[in-house]
Amino acid sequence: MKKLVCVQDFEDEALRKLDRNAANYFKSGSDDEITLQRNLSSYNSWLIRPRMLVDVSKRNLRKIVLGKPVEFPIGFSPCGFQGVAHADGELSSAEAVCGLGSIFVLSTYATRSIEEIGNACTNGRKWFQLFPNSQELVSIDLIKRAEQAGFEALVVTLDAQFFGNKRTTTRDGLTFPAHLRLANLAKYVETKPTVSGAASDEGVNNVSAHVSRTLAHNLTWDLVPKLRRHTKLPIILKGILTREDAALAVQHNVDGIWISNHGGRQIDTAPQPIDVLQEISAVVQGKCEIYIDSGIRKGTDVFKALALGATMVKNAKHDYISHKTLKISTFVICIFQTFVGRPQIWGVAVAGTSGATRVLEILREELDLTLALSGVADVNKITKEAVCRAEVFAKL
Repeated sequence: MKKLVCVQDFEDEALRKLDRNAANYFKSGSDDEITLQRNLSSYNSWLIRPRMLVDVSKRNLRKIVLGKPVEFPIGFSPCGFQGVAHADGELSSAEAVCGLGSIFVLSTYATRSIEEIGNACTNGRKWFQLFPNSQELVSIDLIKRAEQAGFEALVVTLDAQFFGNKRTTTRDGLTFPAHLRLANLAKYVETKPTVSGAASDEGVNNVSAHVSRTLAHNLTWDLVPKLRRHTKLPIILKGILTREDAALAVQHNVDGIWISNHGGRQIDTAPQPIDVLQEISAVVQGKCEIYIDSGIRKGTDVFKALALGATMVKNAKHDYISHKTLKISTFVICIFQTFVGRPQIWGVAVAGTSGATRVLEILREELDLTLALSGVADVNKITKEAVCRAEVFAKL
């Protein structure tokens, strides 16, 4: 891996190693893939405004997320079916990110179970991503299993009541290798007859159809209080893209808002998270935490997201534990964490745990260098003034 020096290098190598079935699945976006492409280009529309003669000899990358420290503000987004990319699948991702001191998020549709990840990363920070199930009792049981396995937060995906249209996999199909399983749902899957009357194991042969049937299609904002009745875990809503939904999330006292367009895999021509970040931060006003994914590929991307997530709140300071506001400061910068999805897959596909670890190390090193070159010694002190739109800068 010595010649792989950036995320793009890992992607290129991963796509050489993966078979067509796996490569098509992981790289694809929905419909014309406009959102997928804009996710990557949107960060280039923002410029960094470096400041000079600032002592950056020592730099701090640590942040507080849900009341606990992370060594650097880059974690792994939930990505399903990782066993298609590598034999160790989600175990590789979890071991990598937990070993480096950040946060791993396990997908409902993982090929390794909640319990396996819990046992493998007993001391690591791990969250569980819930696709609300069409059977409410299944969702409740998944949450209880996550609690028992040491997961510390519940990430509820909102933008997948139906799966987006990936033309590549529609044309070529998605083959789920027979030795893999939907590990978290295996206990709930029954062998049912097909239309012809023959038996088929939905957990292996008809995985796409089974996944579609498990999605709850009738979600409303009542979901939040329903979940509160069954868990004391912090609740994070993933898939927020508008200030209106951000305001509703705050009204429902959620612990976190995760700005995401699902990596361009759901509705095409959705907004880019980096472009709606400021308006959502302005609505949230430090009342809950904010996270972002979709399109982050470089340390400079992370820096820009951290800058645009900063919000000033008069006469208030965020209480990281209870989300109360204490009148002891003139402003607060929103707690913020960035997450990457596909980069972890490319790392896992190339070399399992060591590949995923190296991808994260590269992003961390790039962020650290960006801080140094930008005249910012602490990630917690990045402000909106550190970046500007390219067209605005051209007019200055």
